[in-house]
Amino acid sequence: MIQRILPEFPAQRRCPFHPPDEYAQAQREQPVCRIRLASGRDAVLVTRYDDVRAALEDERLSADETVPGYPFLYEGAFESPLKGTFMRMDGEPHLRVRRMLAKDFTVKRIEGLRTHLEAIVDDCLTAMAGRRPPLDLVQELAFPVPSRTICHLLGVPYRDRDVFERNTRAMINHRSTREEVQTAVAAVYGYLDSLVAAKQAAPDDDLISRLVQEELATGRVERHELVTIVLILLVGGHETTATMIGLGTFALLEHRARLDELLREQALWGRAIDELLRHQTIAQSPMQRVALSDLEIGGERIRAGEGVVLDLAIANRDPAAFPDPDRLDFHRNARGHLAFSYGPHQCLGQTLARLELEVVFRGLFARFPTLALAVPRDEVPVRPHNVGLFGVEALPVTW
Repeated sequence: MIQRILPEFPAQRRCPFHPPDEYAQAQREQPVCRIRLASGRDAVLVTRYDDVRAALEDERLSADETVPGYPFLYEGAFESPLKGTFMRMDGEPHLRVRRMLAKDFTVKRIEGLRTHLEAIVDDCLTAMAGRRPPLDLVQELAFPVPSRTICHLLGVPYRDRDVFERNTRAMINHRSTREEVQTAVAAVYGYLDSLVAAKQAAPDDDLISRLVQEELATGRVERHELVTIVLILLVGGHETTATMIGLGTFALLEHRARLDELLREQALWGRAIDELLRHQTIAQSPMQRVALSDLEIGGERIRAGEGVVLDLAIANRDPAAFPDPDRLDFHRNARGHLAFSYGPHQCLGQTLARLELEVVFRGLFARFPTLALAVPRDEVPVRPHNVGLFGVEALPVTW
């Protein structure tokens, strides 16, 4: 029988660089355990790397939140903006959209953005150098770089960034009301719907124009679905990477010996990016699934209709997969980490994210090798445990 051992889920971190202690205890003592979510629903929590990885590709576990038993995390959870989108679809409906987008996220296509991305980073760093520290690295670098990059890829005018940046903040803010989230989604949707119309009239060399010509004009996709797909790419394409830039910089500054090692051995940057993604997994909310039929996970029986939550951050700290997992080790081969999830729903933009992180971190510490926190570590504001992505709200730095 699956035991219940956690007093609350989600739990709060005691250190900004480590998942909650309770999750590590569960991984050691009862890696598949029953929990009570803040929504009041029961669910099964899975914490070991091998079990999480296997579950993420198991077709008997559904990502569809309309299936009875889906494990909503919070009480009074309202309809998700992702409901009915490919992010909450299984099987062929999900794969159809991924195939539609795959050519824009190949390694070759993304590598072709390197020169453009380097110019964006250089612009931001030059602007930083022209100002007197301290300044907030989140506002000066972490958000502008991925925002400008995804705008370039999609064909969204960067001058309109306030529309999606401000409203994305409202979408992920745990204090937002149902009406505020709906208003934010509607604002971004309306803006993108108008942009799609403009691309229909005058297509350009960008992802939205390609989708308009190849998918919308041929009837393979409806207009509403196309706009929703673009919304997901735009919001996800800047928010997640921006969060990782901020948190990753914080971690590097607090692990100065590891940073100095990187500055001496530039060939380590490739491995360092994956190790940072593993060690500082920003996914604070678990992957939510519901069992479509009876199955077994980690030797425990899961019944059809039971909710299952898969915690990526603690799975990435499993000592069976990554020895001495709490150590930030840039010599480690961490490529198999789960920071981008795994299986059919693995992050489509992971190649772009890796490139952005590499170019940003290389450029930042080459230009500012003496970069340091401008405040004590405990004064750096971090997001609370009930926000889906863990990160810093601001990162005051000096040099």
